[in-house]
Amino acid sequence: MDSARSLKNAIERSKADVIVPCDDGVVWQLHWLHDRFPELREIIEESLGPSAMYGVIRSRGELLRTAAALGIRTPETVDIQSKNDLARWKGAGVLKLDGSWGGTGVEIVGSAAEAAEAYDRLSKPKGPSFTWKRFLVNRDPLALWSRKNAGPPRVTLQEFIAGRPANAMMACWKGEVLAMVAVEVLNSQGATGSATVVQIIRNEEITQAACKLAQKLQLNGFHGLDFMLERETKHAYLIELNPRCTQLGHLRLPEQGDLAGAFTSKLKNEERSDPDAPITREAIALFPQAFLLSPRNPYLELGYHDVPWEEPDLLRELLRESWPNRQWPARLYHFFRPPKLPKDLQIQAD
Repeated sequence: MDSARSLKNAIERSKADVIVPCDDGVVWQLHWLHDRFPELREIIEESLGPSAMYGVIRSRGELLRTAAALGIRTPETVDIQSKNDLARWKGAGVLKLDGSWGGTGVEIVGSAAEAAEAYDRLSKPKGPSFTWKRFLVNRDPLALWSRKNAGPPRVTLQEFIAGRPANAMMACWKGEVLAMVAVEVLNSQGATGSATVVQIIRNEEITQAACKLAQKLQLNGFHGLDFMLERETKHAYLIELNPRCTQLGHLRLPEQGDLAGAFTSKLKNEERSDPDAPITREAIALFPQAFLLSPRNPYLELGYHDVPWEEPDLLRELLRESWPNRQWPARLYHFFRPPKLPKDLQIQAD
């Protein structure tokens, strides 16, 4: 039940050279371990970057203020301490709860009344029942640790940028961007959900933002950036940093290959080889989300299907219901409380 201690034991027993987190919660645990176990500090900093930057990475507001100081385009952002702070805000906005990810803890609001209601929901601490449900039903190994180590809720309010979402993932070493992939979101799981269909783009503003931020924070490993491409000007506004792998790192692109390959080549001090079977189509349907949630999506006929055909066992597993939902606690829970069906996917308009 002590997931942080389990992570510590795994690091020590594996004798790993680098840790590659794929979940925000694991990043927070690595920060926690760094504070308490000096013997782990070297490998954690080799994997993430210097600890002096961890506070910036954990705070959405501080991250965007740092980016703005570097000349990166960002939406107006303020820290919200109480509903009184909302009274001075005009227009549409996006409320975000620090420590949340995957579209949770994010609410788009169009009025002061909506903002106040959303702030009440986001700033209200979760009760013990929520934690135990996450642990027993969802099989979230970080649920108990997260509750024990949760600080007071921190909420920011960002200016709403009308346009298309865009994402980037970068492989970094000592503050240098080794390689990156940038995509425009064509289809997503709702207004704040993850992408299901993306299109490869080459955007100099996104590239420059990634390089400036990586250098400032001296990032190591894999990190994701979220942007909004403003509808009228096409300017790229940085809205968030994800301090972990995102769903773009395995995509093999012409000339540069995949990010995992670029990173391992750097660690081994080897030349990067030409990618095998690179993706030649710019639209990419991510598997299995695009196929399970929107099988009639018109983009499925046009784009590259990101399906692991070479791994039939993995393919079958990904098409099944998630592992926690196959277990009897989840089946019993959902018998009395059927899961909500996902909202209609959003196809981004030009």
